[in-house]
Amino acid sequence: MKMLNLTKHGITLSSLVLAMSLSSTGYAKVGENDIINDQSTTDDVVSNGLGPRGQRYSPLDLINTKTIQDLRPIWSFSFGGEKQRGQESQPMVKDGVMYVTGSYSRVFAIDLATGEELWQYDARLPDNIMPCCDVINRGVALHEDLVIFGTLDAKLVALDKDTGKVRWKKKIADYKAGYSISAAPLMVKGMVLTGVSGGEFGIVGKIEARDASNGKLVWMRPTVEGHMGYLNGEENGITGGQPGQTWPGDLWKSGGAAPWLGGTYDPKSNLVFFGTGNPAPWNSHLRPGDNLYSSSRLAINPDTGKIVWHFQTTPHDGWDYDGVNEVISFDYKDDGKNVEAVATADRNGFFYVLDRNDGSFIRGFPFVDKITWAKGLDENGRPVYDENFRPGNPADSTDKKKGSVVVAAPSFLGGKNWMPMAFSQQTGLFYVPSNEWEMDIWNEPTSYKKGAAYLGAGFTIKAINEEYIGVLRAIDPKNGKEVWRFENNAPLWGGVLATAGNLVFTGNPEGYLMAFDATSGELKYRFQTGSGIVGSPITWQKDGEQYISVVSGWGGAVPLWGGEVAKRVKHLNQGGSVWTFKLPK
Repeated sequence: MKMLNLTKHGITLSSLVLAMSLSSTGYAKVGENDIINDQSTTDDVVSNGLGPRGQRYSPLDLINTKTIQDLRPIWSFSFGGEKQRGQESQPMVKDGVMYVTGSYSRVFAIDLATGEELWQYDARLPDNIMPCCDVINRGVALHEDLVIFGTLDAKLVALDKDTGKVRWKKKIADYKAGYSISAAPLMVKGMVLTGVSGGEFGIVGKIEARDASNGKLVWMRPTVEGHMGYLNGEENGITGGQPGQTWPGDLWKSGGAAPWLGGTYDPKSNLVFFGTGNPAPWNSHLRPGDNLYSSSRLAINPDTGKIVWHFQTTPHDGWDYDGVNEVISFDYKDDGKNVEAVATADRNGFFYVLDRNDGSFIRGFPFVDKITWAKGLDENGRPVYDENFRPGNPADSTDKKKGSVVVAAPSFLGGKNWMPMAFSQQTGLFYVPSNEWEMDIWNEPTSYKKGAAYLGAGFTIKAINEEYIGVLRAIDPKNGKEVWRFENNAPLWGGVLATAGNLVFTGNPEGYLMAFDATSGELKYRFQTGSGIVGSPITWQKDGEQYISVVSGWGGAVPLWGGEVAKRVKHLNQGGSVWTFKLPK
């Protein structure tokens, strides 16, 4: 019996370390049904979001409001080296092995029983990569015996699950033009789907679907009006029909709208949902019009690569309110009738419920305390702008160099940024990690140059309240009511997990893994991981025991872009590790 086992990267904290690795048992390949049924097959986690719909809900209940106080760490695995920075990954679990990504486009395979490293892959990144918002990676996709992930130099890489050796590698876009990939890919029907990042560099957003077995391109759909899509090497229709309808001049050629977060999939409607980022440049006075399909949610037929419907949350975006936030499929009852819906919480501060089959607007409401840029939403969900809070046109200023400054809320980092919310099938509530902040923002002249920042704006982010910035909210999607909230001093930047144990898990930059009563919001548990949590927790079971895992490592966009807010969190330590917990026997 070993009480403490020190390994190359892992520290086993359980009282008994298993002598035999679980990884030595047989590996069942990950197929389409495994991914579709991921939410109900609780002995593994084989999709980002615990199921393709992205609900991040588990039916496991061994860890519950009565037992949570006994939760203990059993091992911690360090990503090692000097490559810390932000760690925003969601781990995957399959047949005794955890697959997790780290900063700088690294992948680790870890023995679930011992926390020991099985293999590590480090992408060979060039020195001049241009990620906008830290060198993070949000996770892998699993397919058959492959582990697939995107890199900061805009490549898609498939690794052998046993050895970590490269099975295939494909260039998705030119990193020298500002393209990168940080999102976890999405698996649908044997295809691996990925978007791109780079809206701050005037790239043209696109979504690609590739044969997961060999990386061959199946279809490509641009997310900016005027660009041609392709299916099986043939032209497949221009996005939006033709250029110049909602963009002036040639600005559609560098329009941004990057689908940088990744997507979800609803098998029943056979629709893939992706959000798109800001239009380029930020200076909205240079591009009058709605600027489709920026700051939007897109529903795409995965068989054809064509857009079925779109919903634009911020037409003519002038505040960097990316519309990339996850689109979660869920059903609810309305006067006894089943409603097939999707929900999304936008950076712009509004929460939207849409019909998932046609994208029609059902309802929308603020989910943050302060919104200045819009007075509300009309009957179609379109924002009613308050133009007094749109940054001024530099052309109207005396020196033609800086437009009038406005104080806009939320800040461009959003009422909610990338960090995924969760939907509980038990309570019917969404659990939304959000932030209360505002910004001074102004416009400046700019022009496009390949590989250069393409903003035309300046900004300073400020806290609205002294006591807190982050707010974890429980929201009823049927009426927009906030059921409970938890206020956090630092901004919340990590994902959320809901379980049938009536628990909600998330982490904060201060380093705590936290568990809340899903009904009341009472804080039931917290554990200090040693660095800020900006990853997404998962749960699974093995041999009748339930486990919780979460990545720890402070970083991301907040310390890089946060202005006055960044000063509030500058004392927080960076790190890089994944922790695993269970109840003692």
